[in-house]
Amino acid sequence: MTAVSAILTVLYWSVAIWGLISRRPVLLYMFFASIPFGSFAVVPPGMTGGLTILPASTTALLLVMKTMADRTTALTALSSALDPRRLGVLTAFLAVAVVTTLFMPRLFAGEVLIIPMRGDLSNPAPLFPTRQNISQLAYLTLSVLLVFAFAQILKSARLRQAALHGLVLGAALAVITGALDFAAQYLPLAPLLEPFRTATYTLHVDVELLGGKRVVGLMPEASSFGSLCVSMLGLLYFLRRGIRNERVRDLYAPVLILLLILFAWLSTSSATYLALALFFLVALVEWTVRLLERRYSPLRRRHLGTEFWGVVAALALVVIVALASPAVLEGVSEAVDRMVFQKAGSSSFTERNMWTAVSLNALVETYGLGVGIGGTRSSNRVVSMFSNAGVIGGLLYFAFFIQSLCRRAAPGDEEGRVLISAVRYSIVPSFLVGLLIGTSPDFGETGAFRFGLLAAIGLGGMYAYRAGRGGGAFQPMAGR
Repeated sequence: MTAVSAILTVLYWSVAIWGLISRRPVLLYMFFASIPFGSFAVVPPGMTGGLTILPASTTALLLVMKTMADRTTALTALSSALDPRRLGVLTAFLAVAVVTTLFMPRLFAGEVLIIPMRGDLSNPAPLFPTRQNISQLAYLTLSVLLVFAFAQILKSARLRQAALHGLVLGAALAVITGALDFAAQYLPLAPLLEPFRTATYTLHVDVELLGGKRVVGLMPEASSFGSLCVSMLGLLYFLRRGIRNERVRDLYAPVLILLLILFAWLSTSSATYLALALFFLVALVEWTVRLLERRYSPLRRRHLGTEFWGVVAALALVVIVALASPAVLEGVSEAVDRMVFQKAGSSSFTERNMWTAVSLNALVETYGLGVGIGGTRSSNRVVSMFSNAGVIGGLLYFAFFIQSLCRRAAPGDEEGRVLISAVRYSIVPSFLVGLLIGTSPDFGETGAFRFGLLAAIGLGGMYAYRAGRGGGAFQPMAGR
């Protein structure tokens, strides 16, 4: 670790400690701000035996610790975690995942072939307990705990606004880091980026494709940076209508949305291109639904005209470019054809299909019990979930997934209703792309935020619905 990296590490921990003791939502902002720094170790790898501890995971843990330090909040979270109608199904999933991870790699050691999470990925290897079981289970456990924390934090309308502003900050940092990495091929900016690249795993930061450098920002590789951009894009585009600050909502967010699309394209990742196409399709469906919505909702119908004319302007620009310089669109068409349509004939596509086939076979050979979290690598998130956590674990997770999507806001909580609808739409592109590239059952920090937001608003709606049926007044919890 260089002197500059050490200074950055001290700076991170200084802000983190401030966040722990401050009454302000510092850690909430830090959580989103830390996500684009996927190649920066906040603990020197020499102190962790070579394990890279990322700022997003560390901040998430600190956020959980601070939330659960309050006795009342902790008891409420525990009650919620034990109730199947609230977050009990997620708790049951984690319990099954823990049991499967502790016992299955030992029970079926040497008898089942898997694709290891690290090492040689081109050939199946016998199943044995590894450090990856513990590390991947730890990440999954942290994600689940983060759902519990967000379900408590985001009950407050004030903190929901802080989280949305934090999302804008995270998107801005994703764009800035991408811009610096892109400019580094023309300007001497490499020394500025290197102190942030202290992870011990392989970093693919100087790869060229289609005659240009693949933009990676401060993520380990182009595909992870592209995934970051699309994830931030989906959340920001759909959730921005819930932002109350007009300048942030109507100026900063639209500019960042356009820039996120640009840098997602510059990542030249086939999965990112597919995710972008799905995002545009889902955005079109969502816009049409809002247009045809019978019940007038000012928040839901916000930006309808602006979005329509924005698309018209974009199409007009494409037509002008096509007429003025057809070679530009030919280059774009060639890039899409090579990165998406010709992908099926590539060696990486064949290898990824092999990962999925081996993982499915491992599920069968373990009689549906699974090989444990981190036991095998797949290229399909559904297969990854079932092969790692087993049939019972997989069914519990997807039961929770569906339960989360079915949550409703309290009557009268229009902002909550808009945000729940926005989260539902934002999940679709990432879920569908996960069917092609999902390598781990962990739903990650942004997934935890989505589930936590749905729970925070939806549980308030559940309580209000019960109060209404019992003769009491409806009480929108989101404003408390």
